[in-house]
Amino acid sequence: MERVLERCCGLDVGQKTVAACVRIPAPNGGREQIIRTFGTMTADLLALRDWLLAHGVTQLAMESTGVYWKPIYYALEDELTVLLVNARHVKNVPGRKTDVSDCAWIAQLLEHGLLRASFVPPAPIRELRDLTRYRKSQIQERAREVNRLHKVLEDAGMKLAAVASDVLGVSGRAMLEALLHGTTDAETLAELSRGRLRKKLPQLRQALNSRFGAHHRFLVGRIIAHLDYLDESIAECSQQVELLLRPFASVVERLKTIPGVKQRTAEVIIAECGLDMRRFPTPAHLASWAGMCPGNNESAGKRKSAKTRQGSKWLRIALIEAAQAAARTDTALSARHRRIMRHRGYQRAVVAVGHEILVIAYCLIARATTYQELGSTYFDRRYTERTIRRCVRTLEQLGHQVTLQPMAAVA
Repeated sequence: MERVLERCCGLDVGQKTVAACVRIPAPNGGREQIIRTFGTMTADLLALRDWLLAHGVTQLAMESTGVYWKPIYYALEDELTVLLVNARHVKNVPGRKTDVSDCAWIAQLLEHGLLRASFVPPAPIRELRDLTRYRKSQIQERAREVNRLHKVLEDAGMKLAAVASDVLGVSGRAMLEALLHGTTDAETLAELSRGRLRKKLPQLRQALNSRFGAHHRFLVGRIIAHLDYLDESIAECSQQVELLLRPFASVVERLKTIPGVKQRTAEVIIAECGLDMRRFPTPAHLASWAGMCPGNNESAGKRKSAKTRQGSKWLRIALIEAAQAAARTDTALSARHRRIMRHRGYQRAVVAVGHEILVIAYCLIARATTYQELGSTYFDRRYTERTIRRCVRTLEQLGHQVTLQPMAAVA
C-alpha cells in the first residue's frame, strides 16, 4: 500500500492517559514505530507536543472519544495538523483491542492516507456552539419543568390546563401566585383572569375547585422558582450569543429571510455549520454531514430504503422545528411539504423540508445573498402535466368522469 506521510502519529485518548504512536523513517530504510504514554494534564499535553515536534511529526490523528479529545486537540492544533476521526471508521482488528494497538493502528491508517478528518470549527464558532447547545438544554429543561407543573396541578385536581391555553401566561401566573400565598377559593382565583380568558369564567370556577394543599403549594413553589431561574439563564445565554454574533449580524439577517427560520434557528445554523462553506464542496456534502439526507443501502443492484445517518442532533432539532414552522406558511417550502406528505408521510416531509432549508442556508452563506421566495404554486407551475394527472386521478377515484378542455378552446 502506498505511503502518503513520512512522519505521523496516532493517539488513543482516555480520561487519564493518552497513548501515542509515532511512525518515522528507520535508519535502515524501513519504518520505525515509537510508542509512549502521557497523562492528560496540561503539563503532560505540552510535553506530548514537544515530543511530537522533536520527532518531526507533521500530522496526527485521534478518535473523537467523548469530550476527552478536546483538551488534546486544543493543545496541539496550533503547532500540528490534527485529524479528529470517527471511531466507527477506524475499528481495529478483532481480538487486538488495547490502547497501544489502537494508537498504532490509527498511525498506520494515517500513514497511508486512509483517514478522513471530522469537521472541527474554529475557536470562535466552538464558543458559539457551546452557548447555543447549553441554551437549548436549558430550554428543554424548562419544558420538562412545565410538564412537572401540569402533573402537580392535575394531582391536586386543578384542571387549569383544560381551560387556559397557557398555564404560565399572565392569568395563569397570577392564579399560581395567589395559590402560593394561600388563596384556594375558586371564585377568587377565577377573578384573576385577564383578556379573553374572562369569557370562560364558569369553566374556570369549575376547573379551579380542587384539593390544593400545603404539599402541592411547596412543589409548585419550587417549580415556579426553577422556571424563573431557567428563564433568566436562557435570556442571559441569548444575550451572550447575540454579542458573539454581532460581527456576523448580516448573515443572521439573511438566514432569517428563509421561511420558518427565526433568530434562534439562524444562530444554531451558524454555530453548528460555521461560516466557511469551503469546508463543504457542495450543499449535498453539508446535508450529508448534518445527517439530513437518506443514507445509501444498495445490494445486488437493488436500492433499499435507508434512514438518515447520524449527524448533529442540535442542528437536526433546529432544522426540524424550522421545517414544521415553514409547513404552516404559504410558501414554496410549505408546498414541498404537502407534495411529499401525500405519498411519504408527515415525518419524511418534515425532514425533506429541513434538508431544503439547510441547502438554502448553505447558498445564502456561501454566496452572500438573500432568499428569493418562489411562491406556493411554484411546483404546480413547474410540473403542470403531473399536477393535471394527479387531479384527474383523484376525481376518478371519487367516481367522476373527467373531460379536459383548454380554456382557449372553451372561449
